[in-house]
Amino acid sequence: MNNISLPPLVALLVFPGGLFLMALGLAYEYIDRKLVARFQNRLGPRWFQPLADLVKLLAKEEIIPDGVHRGLFIILPVIAVAGALTAALYTPLAGFMPAYSFPGDLVVTLYLLSVMTLSMGLAGANTADRFSLIGATRTLTQLFSYEAPFLLALLGPAIAAGSWQISTINLYAENNRWMIFTQPVGFIVAIIGLMGKLELPPFDAPEAETEIVAGALTEYSGRGYALFRLGKDIELVIGLTLVSAFYLGGLANPLEFLLKTLALLLVVAALQSLFARLRIDQTVGLWWRAGAILGLVQLAVIIAGSSWLRPLLFK
Repeated sequence: MNNISLPPLVALLVFPGGLFLMALGLAYEYIDRKLVARFQNRLGPRWFQPLADLVKLLAKEEIIPDGVHRGLFIILPVIAVAGALTAALYTPLAGFMPAYSFPGDLVVTLYLLSVMTLSMGLAGANTADRFSLIGATRTLTQLFSYEAPFLLALLGPAIAAGSWQISTINLYAENNRWMIFTQPVGFIVAIIGLMGKLELPPFDAPEAETEIVAGALTEYSGRGYALFRLGKDIELVIGLTLVSAFYLGGLANPLEFLLKTLALLLVVAALQSLFARLRIDQTVGLWWRAGAILGLVQLAVIIAGSSWLRPLLFK
């Protein structure tokens, strides 16, 4: 199944990108919310709730507040979703070969996954609402705390595979041991970094409902808010796909894709339920130092031991 490829237009618009990715993002949002609810002894939403929320928001009027740059207010949600969908082109969604692939696409994908955060920060800074401004400040501040550790965590498998191309790293992981056992520190850093990137609890200070309403998106409603939510769902799927492909033995077929990404989603939901929200200073102060240092130490071990340790770990 690893060499299966589809016509580029089909892969881009329908499957495994485009419509399929949006539907999968909504499905994973439901599973995540349902798991968190059950861990907290709640019933949780019905299976169609994320779709119903999306349709409702798309049908609502989009109110543009006074004092904002109208064009920027409208275009930022579109840019956020476009960045997430473009990043999907280079990932092995559903166990299929990426729609497009080139040497170095890992770096491009990581930058594209940051477009969502930057768009949310600009969206909050574009308004005069104090909650939005506080949320934007926290969003952009937290960006620096998890972006570097998340990047370092994904560089470990890339260095082991000797490539910056996602499809090559995925193939390497398929033909070798699961790197969660040979690089456990990187796996932990990657999971925590992904949760920070998606602003999931306990890293949800930028949109703390009990403090600043909806953070940077407080002034958004209707289509704009729907697109931001959809973009986050898409990034959730892409992030789980990358971590699964790099650390859980690669993704060779749709069954592996579902089993491995859902297993990771279970872990993410459990972590959301176990920990209370961190303050923004705790996220930046603790995670920036600890995550970056752990990632650098692992990279140093991989690079230093590549001549004699690599044959033992990746034979």
